[in-house]
Amino acid sequence: MKFTLSWLRDHLDTKATLEEITTRLTANGLLVDSVENPAETLKGFKIVEILEAHPHPNADRLKVCRVNTGTDIVQVVCGAPNARAGLKGIFASPGTTIPTSGMVLGKSRIRDVESAGMMCSERELGLGDSHEGIIELPLDAPVGEDFCVYKGLDDLVIDIEITPNRGDCLGVRGIARDLAATGIGDLKPLKIPSLKGKFSSAFQVRIDDLQGCPFFTGRLIRNVRNSPSPEWLQKKLRAIGLKPISALVDITNFMSYDRGRPMHVFDADKLQGSLTIRKARTGDQLQALDNNTYLIPSDALVITDEHDVCSLAGIMGGLASGCSEETVNVFVESALFEPVRIAMAGRALRILSDSRYRFERGVDPAVIEEGLEQATQMILDFCGGEASNIIRAGVAPSEHHRVPFHTSRVQTLGGLSLPKEKIYEILERLGFMPEGEHTFKVPSWRPDIKGEADLVEEILRIHGYNAVEAVDLPRITPEEIRQNPESQVDRPWKIRCSLVSRGMSEAYTWSFIKKEWAEKFGGGDSLLAVENPISADMSDMRPSLLPLLLDALRRNIARGHKELALFEIGNQYHVAGEVLAATGIRGLETGPRHWLNSGRSVDLFDAKADVYAVLESCGFDPSSLQLSTEMPPWYHPGRSGTLMLGAKTKVAYFGELHPQILEMFDLQEPVVGFEVFVNTIPAAKGLKKDFTLLSPYQPVERDFSFILDTHIPGEKLLQLIQKLDKNLITSVSVFDVYQGKEVPEGKKSVALSVRLEPRENTLTEAEITNLSNKIIENAQKILGAELRS
Repeated sequence: MKFTLSWLRDHLDTKATLEEITTRLTANGLLVDSVENPAETLKGFKIVEILEAHPHPNADRLKVCRVNTGTDIVQVVCGAPNARAGLKGIFASPGTTIPTSGMVLGKSRIRDVESAGMMCSERELGLGDSHEGIIELPLDAPVGEDFCVYKGLDDLVIDIEITPNRGDCLGVRGIARDLAATGIGDLKPLKIPSLKGKFSSAFQVRIDDLQGCPFFTGRLIRNVRNSPSPEWLQKKLRAIGLKPISALVDITNFMSYDRGRPMHVFDADKLQGSLTIRKARTGDQLQALDNNTYLIPSDALVITDEHDVCSLAGIMGGLASGCSEETVNVFVESALFEPVRIAMAGRALRILSDSRYRFERGVDPAVIEEGLEQATQMILDFCGGEASNIIRAGVAPSEHHRVPFHTSRVQTLGGLSLPKEKIYEILERLGFMPEGEHTFKVPSWRPDIKGEADLVEEILRIHGYNAVEAVDLPRITPEEIRQNPESQVDRPWKIRCSLVSRGMSEAYTWSFIKKEWAEKFGGGDSLLAVENPISADMSDMRPSLLPLLLDALRRNIARGHKELALFEIGNQYHVAGEVLAATGIRGLETGPRHWLNSGRSVDLFDAKADVYAVLESCGFDPSSLQLSTEMPPWYHPGRSGTLMLGAKTKVAYFGELHPQILEMFDLQEPVVGFEVFVNTIPAAKGLKKDFTLLSPYQPVERDFSFILDTHIPGEKLLQLIQKLDKNLITSVSVFDVYQGKEVPEGKKSVALSVRLEPRENTLTEAEITNLSNKIIENAQKILGAELRS
């Protein structure tokens, strides 16, 4: 939303500086994106007078002019047909940059005649499309003065970002109202004319879809002259990047930006009978003002005359009923349209107009007739004519809604202690009026306010979030977590803490990726393509968090950050729905570079350890999961795995990423990754073990080496041994895997260590032997394993 500083001051009586205003805007939630000074682009352009203009000796269409710059007399070669003695225009001296082309002027010779600068046209200065001749200024224009100062083009332009709930600030009046609430100035009273119609019009309007258009007003104005709008209005529109077209069009644009009130003006003589607002029918189409023809979807709202569609309601008017220089009689529309219907139609047709942008965010219903009156007065002032009585259809908006509010909630919900008087002052300055002890009436321009929390947010916003004191969060004891592990802290927070503690850094990436990446990671379906992508690299919803993490890894490696571990917790998108995933990657070597530590390359067990940490942080024992080697194609076959809960539920992927994937991201070294599907992790029933004292008895470790089939995962052997005596066996770990000489083909040797920790007495040799035999017997019976001699 762009506006000039002087435009803001049309509504806000303030002595605040630009810095104070922009700081307050951002603090209010209206983030200032930029502040531009148009004078910077027109710097160096001076008002001059042509003293003489003689034909060029070597060119028929050129003239050699002697130009008075106010400080000097210079010679300029000019090709404009209107260049003549006595003309006052705009001059660019050598060293000046032309705004529209970026060309830096210098002294030159044109057909053997020296030229020290250039006389400028409107197009060259970005002030219009005219290029047939140079700009002609009034004869009293002061020679030597800066052109931008003379024309008042040095008005600062402020551009702010508007959040979707703040449709009231899509008009300068709303922005001024919001600033006035902070005490930075006072909102000026607005004078709304009350016009009595000169005649009663036979023109009729009917609404067939009251849900889509609850209320419609209009007025017939006859005998108008659609001339150019006044200079002050053209200046405002040009400053914010709008091209002045004609008085009628400029007035509707002004109302849209000044009051946030989109309107439309029909050429009444081009309408065939009365108007109807209805749902579009199959086959309805419209050649719109942008010269495109649209096939209108059936749920869109249209405005028709007795023969055809003449406007896409709330979005864009039709070319056939548009105003031109020949327009004599007009019908002015000011209506209320349902935001969702406007948004859906605009998206379906891919039309983003100023009108749609405002209607889909909610316009102030109280300004429907106010806007019509104000626009009518402007038309009468600029174009003449006479206006009819107001034509109405539908039901005028009802009284403002109310929300409950207790002042104590500012402290309990917002953490800010304010006296009741201050709270009421802020709300009343924002337009909220108290009714009774605990109720406030919501102003018509704030349809986003639904409840008590919204009012608390308004108070914090205006008073300042920086006034909210920081407080320590209550500590959560291990006992509390053990008693109720799921409710104390949400899973993403616990997962985040776990991965950070393992040396990983959290990343936040886009939800959109390029189609090539989406297709490689199980996506690319047309249903997940973005209709209006920001760029070609953001064309599809991400089916996995891995691509952008890999891209981040690539960019970090290119900048010398090689030992990097990244993770992200977020949604990935599939045709079947969204999936919350905790995803991470590790690249290159692990461990710092040091003469005592040569480091090692990452492998799938690093990723597996990350997965186990995630599962354990959620209070789940990963040893109860089954391991599958069935993997998606972006993982390396044989160097990856899937953790399954039962036969169908996939809990996590982990392992090395496929070399082709690494090549696509220009990564030269192996990278391991994991994806944990958070919502598939079963609810925790408590931690695996209670917090207990260490055993006072001597632990015992026994090593075993088994030969088993290569297709049997070592994980199954570990799980089998662990289950034999969960109280006595505290850990089982593999320390060697061997295939080759002395091991039969199709077999592998798995060496593991079993740690026994007694709790009640020191283990006897007989007890240790019995448990060892039990391990050997079960390994042989269940897995077909043989003890290696």
